[in-house]
Amino acid sequence: MLFTVIVSKEDNWYIAKCVENSVASQGKTIEEAIANLKETLELYYEGEEIQKPQMPPLITTIEVAV
Repeated sequence: MLFTVIVSKEDNWYIAKCVENSVASQGKTIEEAIANLKETLELYYEGEEIQKPQMPPLITTIEVAV
């Protein structure tokens, strides 16, 4: 199953968050954060059948005047 992941940096940590279910993990590197999230998702869905979304999430950017 494929998931959409957003990685951001907060202080000295990279945060990896799954868009489909808001499960998140962290790591000192991007690779570590993603690997930790993969393990977390495997535990989160352990023993459950994953439902494929009807439409994948749409990720975009917008500009806002401030």
